[in-house]
Amino acid sequence: MNRTGKILLVLALVGVVGMAFRVSWNALRDIANAVGADATAGTLYPFVVDGLMALALVAALVLVGDDRKFALRVLGTYTGASLVLNYVHGLVPELHGRTVDWTRLADWDPANWALVLLATSLPVGSIYFGSDLVAKVLHHRPTSVDQAATEANAEESTETTMKRSTADLPVSTPAPISSDAVVLPRPVPVGFLKSTHTVKPLPSIAPAPVVPIERRTAAAAAAAAESTRPRRATGRVPEVAKSTRPKRSPEQLLAEARAATADWPDAKVTGEGIRRAIHTSPANARSLRDTLLAERAASAAKAA
Repeated sequence: MNRTGKILLVLALVGVVGMAFRVSWNALRDIANAVGADATAGTLYPFVVDGLMALALVAALVLVGDDRKFALRVLGTYTGASLVLNYVHGLVPELHGRTVDWTRLADWDPANWALVLLATSLPVGSIYFGSDLVAKVLHHRPTSVDQAATEANAEESTETTMKRSTADLPVSTPAPISSDAVVLPRPVPVGFLKSTHTVKPLPSIAPAPVVPIERRTAAAAAAAAESTRPRRATGRVPEVAKSTRPKRSPEQLLAEARAATADWPDAKVTGEGIRRAIHTSPANARSLRDTLLAERAASAAKAA
């Protein structure tokens, strides 16, 4: 919002608050006259209540922390008190024409005493709370807020710097290479070793025989011919490794399955159980299971 819009908004707010104060001023003046205030005191009484509300609102905008909470509590308390007195003014028509008895705001005595205590204690509370709020505002230092904001910005910048300085990779930076040179031992002459004992010559090594170029070429050609010779396929299984058990026909498997499961209950007749009993494949075991269960079902139907 630009500057002109803000000025218009503030002026509108001041107008609304002024009209609301004029409406509340009439009620609070009549209440003050009813509790014994003279004409001048009755005229000034609304400024004591509603004026402190305005002061508490300004203090709440300036102060921070616990002082701001205190200002908001004062604002809420005096707003509630002004609302109660305006409500009583609307319920008692005699207050409008000043025909009510002195210090009589309600027919019920406890309610009347409470209302009179409220109306007469508001000016004293305005003196105490108003002085306290003014003192808090005068002793308030905006530098505390600025310092808190500066510390928050410093913490944020420090955290950002720490994040930026952290290495992207988990591997740490290698340690720098030391420039200290390591002194190596001096080489010992080959052939003889210096010692305090008798010097012994090292054993001599016989030179390798020199093969003529022609013989080396022939050996290389023979090795190449040996490597290009076709190899025999190794996919066939030797006869010794084959199983000596003859292959059983489906009728033989069914007969063995019947004999093995003759005393089994129906719940035990499963493919895995048949496979382990007669040592056959899972597919054959499932087929035998279905056949046996079908035969048992047919037998049970005939018996019934």
